[in-house]
Amino acid sequence: MENNTVQVSRIYKVDGDSKLKAFVDVSFGGVIVKGLRVVDGINGLFVGMPQHQGKDGKWYNTVESATKEIQKEINDLVLATYKEG
Repeated sequence: MENNTVQVSRIYKVDGDSKLKAFVDVSFGGVIVKGLRVVDGINGLFVGMPQHQGKDGKWYNTVESATKEIQKEINDLVLATYKEG
């Protein structure tokens, strides 16, 4: 079994004045999750999970964290990496 530590495997910053600031891929346990987003929201930066658009036109998360602790670890890592570079 591979390391379960969450790591940022790629970050692509978006230029311009858009609320979307970056696309991020993370890896853990031999799995790569692509398409996380760093977004500048009303309360500051946050990490949005990958989404797909349903037939009803609404957007749904494709990936969700199993626990709040995992979500916090992902958020903290992604935002720290975004701010570093």
